[in-house]
Amino acid sequence: MPAPSARVSRAGLLYGVAAYGLWGLLPLYFKALGGVGPLEVLCHRVLGSALLLWGWVWLRSSRQEVRAALRPRVLALLSLTGLLVASNWLVYIWAVMNGRVVEASLGYFINPLLSLALGVVFLRERLRPLAWAAVGLAAAGVGLEAFQQGGLPWPALALAFSFALYGLLRKLAPVEAALGLAVETALLAPLALAALAWLGLDGQLAFLRRSGLLDGLLLLAGLITAVPLVCFNRAVRLLPLSTAGFLQYLAPSGQFLLGVLAFREPMPEGRWLAFALIWAALALFSVDLARRRG
Repeated sequence: MPAPSARVSRAGLLYGVAAYGLWGLLPLYFKALGGVGPLEVLCHRVLGSALLLWGWVWLRSSRQEVRAALRPRVLALLSLTGLLVASNWLVYIWAVMNGRVVEASLGYFINPLLSLALGVVFLRERLRPLAWAAVGLAAAGVGLEAFQQGGLPWPALALAFSFALYGLLRKLAPVEAALGLAVETALLAPLALAALAWLGLDGQLAFLRRSGLLDGLLLLAGLITAVPLVCFNRAVRLLPLSTAGFLQYLAPSGQFLLGVLAFREPMPEGRWLAFALIWAALALFSVDLARRRG
């Protein structure tokens, strides 16, 4: 019996590394779409994801699960979470295309800690001293980054808040990840089609007007969204929550490294110190999480 369990664990780890690793490499894809407006990229991502994820749902989800996801109360929640995920995607695409990959990674580093704070406010969860220290260090790191920039790092905060709120609201909708995103993107699809039509009438549409390579890249937007999500969905079913929680830092770490090493974004000493505070906060958060689950 131990051998099959070990195989399941290795499979879960591979799925988790694949999911977060692919998310960490996303900036390379969006950089390759230079010259395409962020709104158009978002629309292709929504429409492509809806098509692929409904194919996945058709193969993997039961009719009972689909009916449960289409109940009026759940649909209302998924309409709201769909708007949140769309805004998160749009800000992220804009940040990458405007040379702010490092700042985008900051948003996903602080996201788990912001989720902690939202849990206290909305779910009346109680934090232990170590978790409060983590939140305080993260706040200091964001404050230092704001001081360095001469203003709040709004892309990072927008990404962190939208994704933390998304996670909070999705807790209220009893729908698994792939099916939930399938419904969300289906609800967003009419808006995406309308936006593409408007861009076309305004002469801003890049699809079918530039090059075959660019068209092919835009058509891959749904696949690039759906594949890591499916891997993530498999990973969380096979891995302990503590392991899955640790792996989530692979994505912003990959984005950070791309921003610094591949895209040569500026990293003055003050920014290094801000990130050091964030990383220290995440270390405390991980220790507290391990103690609670131990």
